[in-house]
Amino acid sequence: MIEATDATFETDVLDLSEKVPVVIDLWAPWCAPCRTLGPMIEKVIDETQGRVALVKVNVDENPAISQAFRVQSIPAVFALKDRKIVDSFIGALPEEQIRAWVEKLSPVESPADLLVEADDEESLLNALELDPGHVGAIAKLASLKIDKGEYDAALELLSRVPETDELHQLAAKARLLSNDISFSSQDEVEARLNELLSSVREDDQARKEYLDLLATFDAADPKVAQYRKALTSRLF
Repeated sequence: MIEATDATFETDVLDLSEKVPVVIDLWAPWCAPCRTLGPMIEKVIDETQGRVALVKVNVDENPAISQAFRVQSIPAVFALKDRKIVDSFIGALPEEQIRAWVEKLSPVESPADLLVEADDEESLLNALELDPGHVGAIAKLASLKIDKGEYDAALELLSRVPETDELHQLAAKARLLSNDISFSSQDEVEARLNELLSSVREDDQARKEYLDLLATFDAADPKVAQYRKALTSRLF
């Protein structure tokens, strides 16, 4: 446990949050709920064995920190990761609720998680034996299969779990490559999208290729919305 001050907040809290999640307990000696909550938070975070750090701040002695978090009542508890607030709660909670809240900040790695970190095909296969629905293992193994040209195997893997943005992008890539569709530049992709627009209404394959090509874009690319709007106007 660290007792941070206005002067040490940068190193004690912000810098530390780049390494592990940091729980900040804002309290004061006169606050009865703070005296109830404090020992429970300390106990729960001790149980994480260093996966989560605890910082306590006496708001009476450190008004700048209190103002930075816009604290209106205490106890106030905030969780920081990479210098950003990721969660918070106000007031004293039961110990089990505190434990569940802390565990979300840094889940315990399972044996399958550790195998996925090894990042080789044998380890990924072993991870899936332990946890057949491990999304991280499926994504990495599917990516390896795509790189090896085993597109059907990649698509079978991806079909095992609900689709995420990452898995959708991998499936689109596998389908395109299995049909010998690839482009060397974004300009070529856009040219093909424009070409397909004239066929998307009547031709299912053209529509599927259009959507798969669109999945190869960065999700934040404003052209995604532009091309989706163009598709909608052709279909409806």
